[in-house]
Amino acid sequence: MNITLDEIQAPIAQEMREFEIKFRQSMRSKVLLLDKIMSYIVKRKGKQMRPMFVFFSANLFAGGISDATYRGAALIELLHTATLVHDDVVDDANYRRGFFSVNALWKNKIAVLVGDYLLSKGLLLSLHNNDFELLKIVSNAVREMSEGELLQIEKARRLDITEEVYFDIIRQKTASLIASCCAVGAASAGADLTHIEKARLFGEKVGIAFQIKDDLFDYGTAEIGKPVGIDIKEKKMTLPLIYALQQASWLTKRQMIYNVKNNNGKSQVVAKVIDFVKSSGGLEYAISLMHQFANEALEILHTFEPSPSRTSLEQLIRFTIERDK
Repeated sequence: MNITLDEIQAPIAQEMREFEIKFRQSMRSKVLLLDKIMSYIVKRKGKQMRPMFVFFSANLFAGGISDATYRGAALIELLHTATLVHDDVVDDANYRRGFFSVNALWKNKIAVLVGDYLLSKGLLLSLHNNDFELLKIVSNAVREMSEGELLQIEKARRLDITEEVYFDIIRQKTASLIASCCAVGAASAGADLTHIEKARLFGEKVGIAFQIKDDLFDYGTAEIGKPVGIDIKEKKMTLPLIYALQQASWLTKRQMIYNVKNNNGKSQVVAKVIDFVKSSGGLEYAISLMHQFANEALEILHTFEPSPSRTSLEQLIRFTIERDK
């Protein structure tokens, strides 16, 4: 895909610049150490896809982008950043998007407190402005993300994840956040509950396609930020592997599960699992389902009136499944 995120973002470029200023302001603190850490977090911002989904979704409706839209986007960024800071502590991760994590620079105790601070800032931002519907949407997403993570940890111990459980996990862990972005955008524009739910479902479909694409990167389909085979090394059961195991004989399945459980980071063992998945059609199966969810998202999107924002959301779907990182 030749189009870039900057080009997709063009119709709301001004709003995104304003949002960045407002978001920086929402993270300010009178505590020097905290302010220093907040500044560090802001400088490491990623693709900004979440605010884009919020603003484009708001523009699908007559109410359009309002002050509530900015607050909703900030709420999502604050709560999501809090979960990332806490995740790095849980995973004992020293890096996030190629930069040192907060816990690597300031240790775990400070990182946990920073995550708590971000969470409280998001809650207060909504409460001070009576954005109860937005807070309800985002809080529900954070609950689902936590449940999905815990479900994955529970299942990883036995490596007994079925395709049904896999989709439960990624719907909660990944898709719920993008779904909440779209629902918040709709709600901030004054949409009714039916249209808010339609926007949420659209985001959920995009989020599932996004996660399947991430799973495919583990098999060397592109040069990306994480090493090939990292999911296997971490004993994560993703869609290509689950499908390959479903097609395998009892003995082969047993051998491969043993390899995943006991790889200890050994490159040759991981390579054997990757070859097994590729030869079993796991990648083709995952790609077909990724396109299925992307097409379902497009079908929902096309029930809204044509507009520049609808076109940009179509481009975001294509970017999601065609990106190389």
